Order: sequence, then C-alpha cells, then structure tokens
Amino acid sequence: MKKISIDPITRLEGHGRIDMFLNGKGELENVYLVIPELRGFEKFCEGRPVEEMPRITQRICGVCPIAHHVAAAKAGDAVYNVEPPPTAKKLRELMYSTFFVADHATHFYALAAPDFVVGPDAPKADRNVLGVIKKVGEEIGAEAIGLIKDNHDAAAIMGGRYIHSVNAIIGGVSKAITDKERVKLVRIAKRSIKRAKFSLKIFEDVILNNQAYLDLILSDAFTHQTYYMGLVDENDFVNFYDGQVRVVDPEGNEFVKYSPDEYLDVVAEHIEPWTYLKFPFLKKVGWKGFIDGIDSGVYRATPLSRLNVADGMATPLAQAEYERFYEVLGGKPVHQTLATHWARLIELLYAAERSLELAEDPEITGTEIRTIPTEIPGEGVGIVEAPRGTLTHHYGTDERGLLKKVNLIVGTTNNYAAIDMSIKKAAQALIKPGVKIDDPLLNQIEMAFRAYDPCLGCATHSLPGRQAFNVRVFNEDRELVQEIVRE
Repeated sequence: MKKISIDPITRLEGHGRIDMFLNGKGELENVYLVIPELRGFEKFCEGRPVEEMPRITQRICGVCPIAHHVAAAKAGDAVYNVEPPPTAKKLRELMYSTFFVADHATHFYALAAPDFVVGPDAPKADRNVLGVIKKVGEEIGAEAIGLIKDNHDAAAIMGGRYIHSVNAIIGGVSKAITDKERVKLVRIAKRSIKRAKFSLKIFEDVILNNQAYLDLILSDAFTHQTYYMGLVDENDFVNFYDGQVRVVDPEGNEFVKYSPDEYLDVVAEHIEPWTYLKFPFLKKVGWKGFIDGIDSGVYRATPLSRLNVADGMATPLAQAEYERFYEVLGGKPVHQTLATHWARLIELLYAAERSLELAEDPEITGTEIRTIPTEIPGEGVGIVEAPRGTLTHHYGTDERGLLKKVNLIVGTTNNYAAIDMSIKKAAQALIKPGVKIDDPLLNQIEMAFRAYDPCLGCATHSLPGRQAFNVRVFNEDRELVQEIVRE
C-alpha cells in the first residue's frame, strides 16, 4: 500500500492535509481530507454573556469575521426575542453585502485565478496573486485590488473598524451612518458593480472561451450529483442576510424549506475517527456514506448551491448572468463543482447591486437603530449565508443570559463530505498506474477542494496551529521512497 500526502493543502484558510492510498498496482484505493485541528469555540464560549458572542465568534476567522459577527447578532436577537428596527437591519445587510463583495473578490483573484489565469500546470512559484497580475497586467491587478479595498473600506464605515466589526449588537446596531458616509458608500457600490462586471468578462475571456478549461469544468472528474442548500427570500431569490433555508434534491426539486429554529429537524452530523471535523447530512435521507445521488444525505452549501436552490437573483444584472449561467451549462441544477467559480462571480455582482440599493435607500441614515431587549433570555438560532455556505449559530442561555450551550455549523462544515468526495473523484481521474505524481498533478487534485473556498480556520481550531509542509510518498511496505518539500 502506497500513501501520498499533500500536507498542508494550499490556498485556503486554515490547515488540512490530503492522504491518498494506492494499492500495489498503483491504483487509487481511497482518499481522505484530514482536518488535524481540534475545534474549540463551542465549548469555551459556554459561561460567557450571550451579548459578547458577536465580538467573540468573529475571531474564529479573519477571512469571514463579519459572517460570524452578524450570525451571532441574529442568534442573540432570537435569544431575547427582539426585532431590530428596519434601519438597523438594512445597515447590517449593507455591511454584509460589502463584505461579500470583498470576500468573493479575494477568492477569485488570489485563490482561484492562479489555477485558471496562470494555469494549473504552471510552476508553483507563479501560481499566486502576483503570477495573476503578471499574466493579466498591472492595470487589471489594480482593479482587482481596488475592488477588495473599496469594500473593506465600506464595511469599516458601518462596522466601526476593519476586519473585526463591532457594530452589530443584540437588538440592532450600535452606530448610525451619516449622509456623507452614505454618499461614499454609493460611490463604492457603483464602482463595485463596474468591477464585478469586469471580473465576469475576465472569466468569460480566460475560462469560458478556453475549450480546455471548459472541458475541465464539464468533466466527470469534477462532477457530483448531490442535494443543495441555500438561503432564499420570500420570492425564493438568493439572499445572504435573511429568509428561509431551502434544500433541493439532485434533480432540482424542493426537498424542504425551513426557518432557523427548525434546523435540527433537517440536519444531523456524522463523525469519522480520522478527523476532528464533522459531516452534516440530511436527517430524512440519512447518512449513507460518501456517495452521490438522491439516496445519499450529502448536500452542498456553496455559491453554486445557492444558485441551484433559488428561482433567481433579486437584482437585474445578476439575474441576467444567472440566466446565462444555466443557458450555457445546460439548465438546472448544475452539478459541475468547478462551475462554483462562475457562480461566485454572479453572487459578487448581486452583492454589489444590493449594496447600491441599500446605500440609496432613504431609511439607511435613520437614527432608530436599536430595540432594547426586555424579555428574559432563552434560546435562539441565527442563520446567514457565509461566502462559503449556510452559517448557523445556535445559543441557549440561563435566565441571566449566560451561555449554557453553543452549536455552530459553518459553511465549510456543511461541505466537508462533498469536499472529500470531490477530492477522491479528481484523484481517481488523475492518478493512474505509471503516471508520474508531481506538483502539477497534485495541484489539480487540490483544485477539487479549492472550488469550495474552504475555511478550515472557521471549522476547526488549535494552538499553535503549525503543520509540516511537505509531500511524502511511501511504498507498499510503508517505506519512504520520495519526499517533496514545499518551501
């Protein structure tokens, strides 16, 4: 038995490794995405006042802190049974939309584009954001960086600071915005729409017009038929901040739609002994293992999933791109994992359009921004769509508001089973007897998980969090025969 490890996997948030096992004939037997870090946030939050959660939980991750910040505030609203004023909800959603633009742009240009713009077989020293800028030019690179910076600036206007916001609190927000700030937010949103359209044009020119890349997207090696999950509004359009969670089956039929406080009726979690991360699945279908199809409880919660579960987008430019997406890829649902990159850019455009709608709303500069909680606290669930998938925060407190239990299901956790399946299928297609196992081949296997934009920093945590940085190949006698060190 030969073991090949990619340790650590690259261009993601957090740490993990891929262990691949080959039999004596050189055929792939099995693949595991191993998460070696213990997740501890749920436990050490116990005993804390629930109103601290919007500040504590965003420390789970520096890439998507606002997702946890807002989910925690919404869960706190539910714990106290308090409804924030309309202005407060719009300010939260506006901050959230600008965060979404920045996050999706970061993934596309810094994490995904090196595989497509630079090329999956390019030298590893070039497969990074600097390699992308070298390939497309400094002017385009400046547009990409400007898109990210603009929306970090916008989120900071409402959030009170960069990265770890302090504005969302139980019952609303702590800070209103001025008309001068609103005007700046409008300008940023308009630039973001322009740059989002520009990003979609890059995707078309570089990827859709390249037959080799299009064939890769449509290949069976990167295709899975699963259930899909995402938040929708009252019209069943994509929504990141509020609504109900909709699940469709592999044929696109609605399987269930549920409110946040009903999530435990729908989702359960499976445990495997080789990893610290859990595997959520649909309870009514059951855990059947790492398999595709309507009889498997595996689901995905990604940008592609959100488009698959929705009847459309709530903004006009994104809706036009949504329609083209399904026209080009053959109708709903789309099962090709690498198409997630295209779906992510459509969501980026929607988030930019939604930012403009909210920034131009006269109510956004209102001064009634918080409803003071008056009821005795108890239990509550808050759900938002994080860039990487449906994010659930569930809190239970005593009568003083001190946390007795905390349950978090983050975007990457939802997708863990599907990521394992995607890695295995890609590896099976690429690793054959006699085929040299080198860095470009291993990178193509990594592309299978990279489409999910996994955030293992959200999903798991340990200290000091350092991992070895090499690939080791063992023969069937478990003797080390090759070691590739990644500097």
